[in-house]
Amino acid sequence: MLVRIITGVIGIALAALVIQTGGQLFALFALLLAILAWVEYVRAFRQKGEHLSFLVGTLGLVGLWGCAWLGKAEVMGAVITLAVLAIFLETVLLHGKVSFPAAGLSAAGIMYLGLPFAHLVSLRGLGAGLPPIETSLGAFEPGCALVWVMFIGTWSSDSFAYFVGSAIGKHKLCPAISPNKTIEGAMGAVVGTTAMTVALGAFFGLPLPLMALLGVLIAIFGTLGDLVESVAKRHTGIKDSGNIIPGHGGIWDRFDSVLFTAPLVYFFAQFFELLGH
Repeated sequence: MLVRIITGVIGIALAALVIQTGGQLFALFALLLAILAWVEYVRAFRQKGEHLSFLVGTLGLVGLWGCAWLGKAEVMGAVITLAVLAIFLETVLLHGKVSFPAAGLSAAGIMYLGLPFAHLVSLRGLGAGLPPIETSLGAFEPGCALVWVMFIGTWSSDSFAYFVGSAIGKHKLCPAISPNKTIEGAMGAVVGTTAMTVALGAFFGLPLPLMALLGVLIAIFGTLGDLVESVAKRHTGIKDSGNIIPGHGGIWDRFDSVLFTAPLVYFFAQFFELLGH
């Protein structure tokens, strides 16, 4: 437990530095996390005897990241198309080494991991031409504020689900997938995350009704992201995706919910013009 706490404190401090700095540092960290998660994903399915297209998948992730960093979202479709076609071409060129199921898993992994981390970079860059948001703790770039909303909302969802579920949880949410999750914990996550995002909305001067809606969605999407990784881990027979973070498992373990909440917050902010209110 002590190792878990110390690692968590260090992780939060590093995250704060990267998020506040933004720019190239934030983008490079997002790329590093995407590649590390991809390594864990490939290694997990290797346990089932599936040899995924590591090199092409890595290039696909880098390509998606580059689109986000350069603000070329319209090129992402081309990157995905080329990567997927190249992966399935390997089933012909490397017949006997790359199976058709492995190619499908590789293609899915590029989109499952590459697109969310690319959207995380895009989220940090939102509102780049707008004036900073003034708060009691100083000025925040608009994209920086949204990244904090996403991360704090996601962490809150995980925490409220755990503590409420541990305290009063009796009804299993998805026992076949994640036996420890409860309906009470999920409800606690919705209530707690909504309260937290509304508080953040007040802090950043964002519209509170929209922030309340966003809080509900973050709790739901975060839970779904966690369950998706749980399905994958049950299929591959692994307990943790890795051990790169002492006491916390792997990058995929730590960012499974973010894979769903980062695109959510990005598109929510765009659709509702959250920074324009």
